[in-house]
Amino acid sequence: MAETLLRNSQGDKLPWSFLQRKPPERKEPHETASSCSVWLWHCRPVASAGVADTTRLAAVTHWTNILEGLQATGGDVLVEATGATLRNGEPGVSYIRTALAQGMHVVTSSKGPVALAGRDLLALARAQGVQLRMESTVMSGTPVLSTIREGMAGTRIRAIRGLLNGTVNSILSAMALGQSYTEALLQAQAQGYAEADPTDDVEGDDAVAKTLILAAVAFDRTLAPSQVERRGITSLTREQVQQADASGKRIKHVASLRLLSMDGTEVSRAIADQDISHTVLEARVEPIALPLSDPLARIDGLLNAIVIQTDTQASVTVIGPGAGRFQAGQGVLADLIAIAKSS
Repeated sequence: MAETLLRNSQGDKLPWSFLQRKPPERKEPHETASSCSVWLWHCRPVASAGVADTTRLAAVTHWTNILEGLQATGGDVLVEATGATLRNGEPGVSYIRTALAQGMHVVTSSKGPVALAGRDLLALARAQGVQLRMESTVMSGTPVLSTIREGMAGTRIRAIRGLLNGTVNSILSAMALGQSYTEALLQAQAQGYAEADPTDDVEGDDAVAKTLILAAVAFDRTLAPSQVERRGITSLTREQVQQADASGKRIKHVASLRLLSMDGTEVSRAIADQDISHTVLEARVEPIALPLSDPLARIDGLLNAIVIQTDTQASVTVIGPGAGRFQAGQGVLADLIAIAKSS
């Protein structure tokens, strides 16, 4: 990460300051969670108009490089929220890896790092005896990953299907009511649901990142973005959506993962785990016309949903909001509480 990322109202570049009050003694392994230290790291411009130069205060230590500060101080938990993308996962991957290697728990809300390196980072966390939690990265604060990791412990997941992007689902819902793609997109942008540049959503990149995370968490497999068959919704027409509706179906943008043999036959998780070299994890993100009997077909607006199929029980469906700052914050808070309870 560059060290000058912030600009003031005049456009001048300003350096980040990483400020930390002098911490208490490091927690020993036998100490309880109640003795866990909480340090606040702030990022603010140095000596900007109306702001004192806090680096000169006696009780404050100053670093101009995040990794330097992280390595020097350590801590109990790192909350990482850099917003790293699928391009390379940085700087989040480096921050998370450094913290885990130092024996720190990590909570992240960044999709990029865990989409690209999730399996390796989870393995590092296990080796260090700490936790890496990432609830906010898939369906925001809706408890999907904790359901898979804890609520469904002991089951063998064989397939997952989901609607993982609220912007896309809201556009398709509007198109089902008669709007064109362009009209539905403009409405979503006017209401603040879609970005000015909606490419990551409507072309499926956001759903691909979440699919990669699910591959690592639910199947313990690493997939590259290029291994996900991806098709966005930009080419869909109002007529196609209405034709599907007339035939008793709804077009939804579905992310899916399923275990297949080399000849393309779906296999159980037990078989896949026994013979991993002769099975593949198929990953797809694409518009599909679903029958109304499908639990995903009637999920409208900004809601997300995921259907989890296992070898040992009927499928489990989780429905909830998939975006929003408060929802994302809830996911981070839930992860922090889970770590505190288990430490």
